[in-house]
Amino acid sequence: MRPAIDCGIIAAFACATISYSYLTGHAAELSSSGYTLGQVLQLAVQHNPKMKGAEAVLEQSQNQRVMAGAFLNPTIMGSAGPGWIRDPSTGVSIIERTVTVQQPLEWLDKRAARQRAADAGIGGALAGLDQTKVSIMADTKGAFFQLLFAQQDAWLARENLKTVEDLVKLVSARVSTKEAPKFELIKATVELQKSQKDLARADNALLVARAKLNMVTGKALGESFAVQGEFETARADLELHTLMNQAADRQPALRRQQKVVEQAEYTIEHERASRIPNISVIGQYHREAGDESMTAGLSVALPIWYRRQGEIGAAMGAHREAQAERDRMQQELEQTITQHFQDMQTAQAQMKVFEQGLLHQAKEALDIAQFSFRHGATSLLEVIDAQRVYRQTMLEYVQAQADHSIALARLERAVGGLP
Repeated sequence: MRPAIDCGIIAAFACATISYSYLTGHAAELSSSGYTLGQVLQLAVQHNPKMKGAEAVLEQSQNQRVMAGAFLNPTIMGSAGPGWIRDPSTGVSIIERTVTVQQPLEWLDKRAARQRAADAGIGGALAGLDQTKVSIMADTKGAFFQLLFAQQDAWLARENLKTVEDLVKLVSARVSTKEAPKFELIKATVELQKSQKDLARADNALLVARAKLNMVTGKALGESFAVQGEFETARADLELHTLMNQAADRQPALRRQQKVVEQAEYTIEHERASRIPNISVIGQYHREAGDESMTAGLSVALPIWYRRQGEIGAAMGAHREAQAERDRMQQELEQTITQHFQDMQTAQAQMKVFEQGLLHQAKEALDIAQFSFRHGATSLLEVIDAQRVYRQTMLEYVQAQADHSIALARLERAVGGLP
C-alpha cells in the first residue's frame, strides 16, 4: 500500500508546483469580469473628491478675474425738503432739492496689475488641476497594483492550503496503516495551521487593498469588485538626468508655484500703483428758493502722511517667500525623482534575479526533494520545506513586480508624466 500512498503524495505536490506562466495567466482568470487599469483610472478622475476640489479652486480663480476687471460703481446722493423765502412781499414756498453724482476713476496701472495677478491665479489653478489629476492617477495606479498583488497572494495562499490539506489526508492514511510515525502527522498538521494563517493574512490584505482602491475612486467601484491586468514591464529607456530635465517643464506643482511667484510680482506692482490715489468726478444739481445751480468738481485723497509702505513691504515679503518655496520644491522634487528612480531600478534588478535563475532553482529544488522522497532519501519535512520555499519565491517575485509598478507610478507623478 505504501507505493500507492507515496505516489499520491508526490502527485499532490506536483499539482501544487505553480509555474510563473500559469500564475500570470491566472491573474485574468481571478477576475475575468474585473476592472482594468484604464477603467479604474477613468472612474478615479471622474469621482475622486480631490478632483472636484481642484475644479472648485479653478472656478474661484475665474470669478476673481471677473472681480479684478470690474469697474468702480458710482454713488448717487439726493436730498429734498420744503423751503421758504422770508421776505413777506413774495412769500415764495418750494420743495428744495439736491442731487449729487460721484464716479470714482481708478488709476489704470493699478487696474492692469490687479488683472494680471488674477490671470496668474487662473494659471496657477489650471496647473493645480493638472497636479491633482497626476496625483490621483499615481495613487490609483499604486492602489491598483497593490490590489493585483493581493489577489495573486490570496490565490497562492489558497492553492497552498488545498495542497497541504491533501497532504494531511495522505499522511493520516499512512499513519493509520503504521507506515509512518505519528510525528509526521503532527508536522503536517502544523504546516496546515501555518497555511491557514497565511490565507487569513492574505485575505485580510486583499480586503484592505480593495478598500483603498475603492476610496481613491470615490467609492465608484462598489462594495464587491475585482481587478484584472498585468504589472508594468521593465523599462530600460529611462535616464535620471533626462527625467530631471523633463520634470522642470512637465511637473504641474512647479508650474503652479511659478504662477504664485508671478502673482506676487503683480501684487507688488498693484501696491506701488496704489500710491497714486483714485480720482472721483463729482456732479451736483441744487435747487432752492430763489436759487438754482449745477456744479462739477473733483475729489482726490492726498497721500501725504502714508504712502502704503506697509502694503508694499508685505507684498515684497510674500514674493520672496513664494520664490523660496519654488526653490525648495524644485530641490525636493529632484530628491524624490532620484529616490523613485532608484526604487524602480532596484525592483528591476530583483525581477531579473528571479527570472534568470532563482525561480528555476526553487522549482528544481522542489523537484529534487520530491524525487528523493519517492526513493526514501529525504523526509517528508524536507519536501514540505522545499514546497514552502518555492511558494515564497513565487510570492517574492510577484512582490518585486508590484514594487516595480508602484515605483514607476510614483516616478510618473514626480516627473509629471513619463515619456
